[in-house]
Amino acid sequence: MATELLSPLLPQGRRGLAVVVAAPLLALLLAVVGFSRSPVAAPIMSPPELVDLTLLAGAQEKGAVCLDGSPPGYHLRRGFGSGAHSWLVFLEGGGWCNTTQSCSERKMTNFGSSKYMTAVNFNGILSNDHIENPDFYNWNIAVIRYCDGGSFAGDAEDGTKLFFRGLRIWEAVVDELMGKGMDGAKQALLTGCSAGSLAALLHCDNFRGRFPHEVSVKCLSDAGFFIDEKDLSGERSMRSLISGAVHLQNVREVLPNNCLQKKDPTECFFPAELIKDIITPTYETFSHQMDPILVRHDLVAKQISGTAAAHKLMYYMIFIPRVAGFKKKLVSELKIAEDNKDWGLFIDSCFTHCQTPFNITWHSPISPRLGDKRLLGIGILVEGEA
Repeated sequence: MATELLSPLLPQGRRGLAVVVAAPLLALLLAVVGFSRSPVAAPIMSPPELVDLTLLAGAQEKGAVCLDGSPPGYHLRRGFGSGAHSWLVFLEGGGWCNTTQSCSERKMTNFGSSKYMTAVNFNGILSNDHIENPDFYNWNIAVIRYCDGGSFAGDAEDGTKLFFRGLRIWEAVVDELMGKGMDGAKQALLTGCSAGSLAALLHCDNFRGRFPHEVSVKCLSDAGFFIDEKDLSGERSMRSLISGAVHLQNVREVLPNNCLQKKDPTECFFPAELIKDIITPTYETFSHQMDPILVRHDLVAKQISGTAAAHKLMYYMIFIPRVAGFKKKLVSELKIAEDNKDWGLFIDSCFTHCQTPFNITWHSPISPRLGDKRLLGIGILVEGEA
């Protein structure tokens, strides 16, 4: 049976998304070389494409295994036509496990073991339909499944039956893809959703370094700009969550040395620090104040008890001002990217987490807009097109 590429953190009912109007803070969008757009004749969508799972060859020997010791997997669809030498690598998201208990529970799911993985449908930026995905429909598309619980960054064992080998999974799967033709790419894009989006930032320059200088390589982070901010209770819930994963899984090797010389590894794991050292052209897309996952972890965190009247009072007196404060901090942390000609930002206020792997938010009549412009592909602003 096929499964959707949905993080367990993502709302399952997102296909009923209401019509929204994008409210951008910043827009510095650059074109990726060589993208071709097919003419859209009529909104006739093809059925979602089913792509089989491929298990990594020699995983045990390489030590590149999921939490339970099973081999990691990926899905590969070959490109064709003008996209035959273009590659898009997508890192699946799905939060983190930050304790032995949570990782032990996770290894009993497809987010910790390939034993539970099946074929998946490719939608949104992964789709092979030229109407749904006019810029990447004929590219080579590889989706690397997420089964380490540490944003493809850890390299450790807990001494029991848990394997934290995200970094080895990243290296081994990308090596295998290079051997399957990606080494001949003329352009390549590394992207991901949520925790996979954070992984795309962590490995962006490493990915760039695998190709000759003349190859156009860029990165896209979708809903991965997590903020180290206090929630309504005054605690830093997101930092606590990430800190557990950082130390349990030993992610130091992928963190920027400039940051580690001054700060704790947990701080260096946050995107605000990561982007200071990334030299590869990178794009960020996310909801600046209504991303349900960021709201849950950065602002609310703990369940609020009390009457409906108390909730309403808290909403107007506490939550709304905190959202404004959250937005202000987000903007300040993105200032470093604002002045970088190799960075692009697409920020809206939609109530959604991850926008690229879903048809409705990637390219549809109600996908986010910048005024009368819509984002098609990466860094392409198209006037008046649907």
